[in-house]
Amino acid sequence: MSEPPNTPSSIIHHHQYFQQQQQQNAHHQPQQQQQQQPFISPCPSPSPSPSTSLIREYRKGNWTLHETIVLITAKKLDDERRTKASTTPPDPTNPNKQQQQSSSSSSARTAELRWKWVENYCWSNGCLRSQNQCNDKWDNLLRDYKKVREYEARSDVSNDLPSYWKLEKHERKDRNLPTNLVSEVFEALNEVVHRRYAVKTPSSSSSPAAVDAKGNAYSSVPTTLLPAPPLPTLPPPPPPPPPSQPTVSDETSGESSESDSKMKRRRKIKNVGTSILKSASVLAETIMTCEEKREKRHKDIIELEERRLQIEETRNEVNRQGIAGLISAVNNLSGVIQSLVSDRHSGGT
Repeated sequence: MSEPPNTPSSIIHHHQYFQQQQQQNAHHQPQQQQQQQPFISPCPSPSPSPSTSLIREYRKGNWTLHETIVLITAKKLDDERRTKASTTPPDPTNPNKQQQQSSSSSSARTAELRWKWVENYCWSNGCLRSQNQCNDKWDNLLRDYKKVREYEARSDVSNDLPSYWKLEKHERKDRNLPTNLVSEVFEALNEVVHRRYAVKTPSSSSSPAAVDAKGNAYSSVPTTLLPAPPLPTLPPPPPPPPPSQPTVSDETSGESSESDSKMKRRRKIKNVGTSILKSASVLAETIMTCEEKREKRHKDIIELEERRLQIEETRNEVNRQGIAGLISAVNNLSGVIQSLVSDRHSGGT
């Protein structure tokens, strides 16, 4: 027969069983916490260890089409990752847990390097480039994309401008357009830009509080630490007119301002070049007319010198002839005198 439940042996048995259960729970609790920790951040960054980053040998030289497509895909996924991390809905059932998760996720997002994530994705897909190379290439791609997009918009309006994809390389260079942009790269960039606009536009129109929380992420972190539970229940303030402008990305706006300044500078350079060409042509014509007048004056001087020489020769000839006539006249006169003298002598005798 079994002992009744209130005997001392049963009490000791239950006490030992409860101690074993507490030890097992205490043993499994850190493992459960460790298993739940990676799910705090919705998009963990694949940051490598220092040992893996030291042995990387980055590729240099021109970018291939595969590397460019991989970079655009990485940038698109990075935008989606950061958008999901910034728009994670709160858990109303457990505000303390939400505060811990928001603080840890914000610190993780602040600590991680944005372009390091892109570099790691590129390395996992065969694009052996550094984060600085990826950043520079992305800036160049956005600049080329904006130039081609503006040119295509102008060509759609006017029939005189042919499409960018029908132009040769030298024609693109003459029109100050990128010469080596491929249609696949342009379509991929167009998809990334339009997706960024599509993601930001509904968030600004439907839930303005989420846009304000994203814009003031650093200032909202200390407010979660305050022990004030009525704050999440307050109604969101009406959105002012300026928050509707964050639909345009900072990168494209910076590129547009740079391209506008460069366009103005190029126009000024073109105007200066045309004025220099006009002044150079006028100066060349003036120099040519001066040279022609100088040659004509030289010819006139030569003709005058020739005429003067002819006059000198004729005058010398006249003088020579006069002297010769005078000499002959003197000779004739002396002959006549001698004949008269001889006649007188012969008559006296």
